[in-house]
Amino acid sequence: MAQRENSDPRYASRAMFTRLWGKYLRKHIAWIAVALVLMVIEGSTLGVLSYMLQPMFDTVFVEGRGDAIMWVGLGIFGLFIVRAVTSVAQRIIMTRVGTLTTVELQKDLLAHVMNLDNAFYQTNPPGVLIERVQGDAMAMQQVWQAIITGAGRDTVALLSLMVVAIIIDPIWTLVAVIGVPLLVLPTAIVQRYIRRKSGAMREISAYRTTRLDEIFHGVTPVKLNSLEPYQQKRFASLTDNFVTATIKSAAGTAVIPGLVDLSVGLGFFCVLLYGGQEIISGEKTIGQFMSFFTAMALAFQPLRRLGSIAGVWQTTAASLERVFRIFDTAPTIVSPAKPLAPATDTTIEFTDVHLSYGDAPVLRGLNITARAGQTTALVGASGAGKSTVFNLLTRLVDADSGVVSVGGRDVTQLDLGQLRHLFSVVSQDALLFDESLRDNILLGREDVSDEVLKRALDAAYVTEFLDGLNNGLDSPAGPRGSSLSGGQRQRIAIARAILRDTPILLLDEATSALDTASEAKVQQALEALSVGRTTLVIAHRLSTVQAADKIYVFDHGGVVEEGTHAKLMALNGVYARLNATQNPDGTFG
Repeated sequence: MAQRENSDPRYASRAMFTRLWGKYLRKHIAWIAVALVLMVIEGSTLGVLSYMLQPMFDTVFVEGRGDAIMWVGLGIFGLFIVRAVTSVAQRIIMTRVGTLTTVELQKDLLAHVMNLDNAFYQTNPPGVLIERVQGDAMAMQQVWQAIITGAGRDTVALLSLMVVAIIIDPIWTLVAVIGVPLLVLPTAIVQRYIRRKSGAMREISAYRTTRLDEIFHGVTPVKLNSLEPYQQKRFASLTDNFVTATIKSAAGTAVIPGLVDLSVGLGFFCVLLYGGQEIISGEKTIGQFMSFFTAMALAFQPLRRLGSIAGVWQTTAASLERVFRIFDTAPTIVSPAKPLAPATDTTIEFTDVHLSYGDAPVLRGLNITARAGQTTALVGASGAGKSTVFNLLTRLVDADSGVVSVGGRDVTQLDLGQLRHLFSVVSQDALLFDESLRDNILLGREDVSDEVLKRALDAAYVTEFLDGLNNGLDSPAGPRGSSLSGGQRQRIAIARAILRDTPILLLDEATSALDTASEAKVQQALEALSVGRTTLVIAHRLSTVQAADKIYVFDHGGVVEEGTHAKLMALNGVYARLNATQNPDGTFG
């Protein structure tokens, strides 16, 4: 991590704090100013307290003036009242500002991540991103709790106490800080160590979250394959590494206050040797010594906290660097500066489209046309490039060359939001959220009347199974829709698509994982949904696409056959062989 900081100035400490200030902190400047004033008052009370000890000892105790006890005592008590009030007030203010800025950072980070290309998600698993948004973004709180508060309260406290010490005796003060220069080099070395170990700790924490995410979402396969010991061992290994990194980071952070302790101890020792003789000889009073001693003793804790800030910042910086690296990752698939308006025609065309993932070609000069208002099917072996057609059409990826168009307009020239608003997608793995069925269908829409919703539920055959649920439409779907069967999840997804009411329908293996009874219901709902829409269907079960207006047969990233079911069967080629494989009795041939 330290090497990264040196090699990339964007992630140097000053640069990152500047970014935090400009983006999140400046808008709260008024409250920060109020809190800093309160910190100054709180910090300065320590200096005043130590200064008042001189008259308390010399006037009250040494001279024996009892009349001074009251005003000295009231003065000290008043200082503690001021300190208590300012401490509570500034902590409340800084907690409010810190929480607001942290959640603002988390919201911005989530919004940015959701706009990144799909390729980003292939190298950044969900657990890692969860840890970025939740764990690393919480580093903003450390900025407030340690750095800002330390820079305000503890710096003022230390300065006020040093002023008192200098007023009493500048030579004593110089002797007391004799060990401070010895801190510079060790502190710099320890800071770099903390940054490196904290970065490692955050990385391991992200992978632990990923492992848990995969275990919990795949708990059924884990149980069925008796993988509990295997998964436990993998998680335990990550946990052991996390513990080691955490201990090393904490050890580094603890070293800096320890160095401060050594420096302060050396200073006290030297002051006692030098100043003790002056007290004995009568050159200095006991009150002066006690005031000086108290000032230095009270300076001990602010100095330790200020020393620890360096370690805290390095830990914070390790997290913030990870956050800012994501912010600095820009999406390549974006809306054009001057987008075209979508055409009313929804004919889809792929013209000489090439696409590779790394060195692996996926599409090799693809040419297909899906006429507006018709159903076009894409069939072929797995890995032939069928699903890539959907990804290109919706710009989840962009082609290396060639043109993908809707209504004669290149999809790369359309606004992303308007482009994707043309499509409704029903896939094999219907995405349902852990919310009610109603929420899963409406997806935040508030403009759907009960009558319109009822028609969508009927058309998708959702109504048939609602009565069997305890709370009907308000029943929870469960994590990833686990409370429903596969067919029920598909029908919820279809109801969602009906309400979306887009001109183009994309069906990706929508019935391949269903039993015969569920498939029949879902197929009926899909056929009703596709009426009047431009429909693209990816299917392994050829029985579901016999009625398509046109069928394209894919093989190794290109089209090897095209036509209607009857025409393709007459060719007795790839399609006919696929059909024979699925239906050896010739049912569909």
